[in-house]
Amino acid sequence: MSSPSNVQLEGDNMDKTYKRLRWQVILAALFGYGLFYVCRLSLNVIKKPLVDNGILSETELGIVGTGLFITYAVGKFANGFLADRSNVRRFLSAGLLISAAINLILGFTTSFIAFVIMWAVNGWAQSMGAAPCVVALSRWFGNKERGTYYGLWSASHNFGEALTFIATAAIVEALGWQWGFRGAGVLGLIGVAIIAIFMRDTPESCGLPSIAVYKGDEVAAKKVVDKDEVSRVQKAVLKSPAIWTLALASAFMYISRYAVNSWGIFFLQADKGYDTLQASSIISISSVCGVIGTIASGWVSDKFFGGKRYLPAVIFGIMNVLGLILFLFYPEQNMVLESIAMIIFGLAIGALICFLGGLMATDIASKKASGAALGVVGVASYAGAALQDFVSGLTIEKTKVVVDGVAKYDFSIISWFWLGAAILSVVCTLIVWWMVKHTNTQID
Repeated sequence: MSSPSNVQLEGDNMDKTYKRLRWQVILAALFGYGLFYVCRLSLNVIKKPLVDNGILSETELGIVGTGLFITYAVGKFANGFLADRSNVRRFLSAGLLISAAINLILGFTTSFIAFVIMWAVNGWAQSMGAAPCVVALSRWFGNKERGTYYGLWSASHNFGEALTFIATAAIVEALGWQWGFRGAGVLGLIGVAIIAIFMRDTPESCGLPSIAVYKGDEVAAKKVVDKDEVSRVQKAVLKSPAIWTLALASAFMYISRYAVNSWGIFFLQADKGYDTLQASSIISISSVCGVIGTIASGWVSDKFFGGKRYLPAVIFGIMNVLGLILFLFYPEQNMVLESIAMIIFGLAIGALICFLGGLMATDIASKKASGAALGVVGVASYAGAALQDFVSGLTIEKTKVVVDGVAKYDFSIISWFWLGAAILSVVCTLIVWWMVKHTNTQID
């Protein structure tokens, strides 16, 4: 007699239920993880008001940001392994609930120590977001459609960034920096509700067959996945040179990504003379265009490159370099050119988050170790982001000169650091491409 989980829904009824629940899962992951970003990026919009009001210095802001990235990097690694064995709905909603609460708390304090501690805790809570989403996609979507749906989910990064740079900036401009944190916290709580209502753990938990059975993958359907098998493929991920080189490529990309996300608004205000809303609006262009780059990247690589991501990853890496050159080194205020730079940068980063930030790692790794592969890439990526925030904050303050009560900054040194990281990301991507072509990198 068949098990109850697989007999309750059959035929057309099962197909309709599967499609409906799969869309609920992808949309819950998309909007839920997007609101993780609102609770992470709120500080980036508030940096200049914090400095102008004498609450935190540039170096202190760098330390606060570094604290988040360090705990986030470690958490991405640990939680990636845990997510393979977790109930993804509970795991995901718990992380966002903690992050939302921290934003609400920071809206009522001016203590540097409180900022350091709470923002570091926020880093760990934030690390509970991506891995369960990727695991959910692995559980609900087959291998041949992975790129398309992974690309759709990856748009959550850009959705969250755009919402932060537009909505949070407007709130800060109208009500003050405290409400930037409070508003982010409220939006985070809305995300918790979305995840709790719409996210699903596994098809089997909903009375459906596994994705392998549903897609007719007989080989995968016959495999019995036990704890020893999961442990074996997770260990193989840790030993894979290709995975670690890919992680390094992602780390360099994240330095350039968070150079703009963390300091782009500050750069436009301090170097080009824009106000908070103008600067946020320019940076938000990259997030909006990133949605296009992210959604299109997985589909294009599946449709036109046979699921191979390496050539498009190199192309988008070069676009990242070009966008940064235009943004950082044009010497005068020019909203048109800066907007074009953010279009190029946004399209590139949107695709690279999808490719380098996880999809290429899940292509190399076993599907049973998707969370582990994402964990390895994640720890390297956010180690790079942490290094960026610390070096950027320190360097920016060291070049600060106060003339007649007005702070002047020299961004030339830090600009070369940000650009150099983007170039090194392309180099590492080329090395991974060579490894895949000339060595056995696939983990089964």
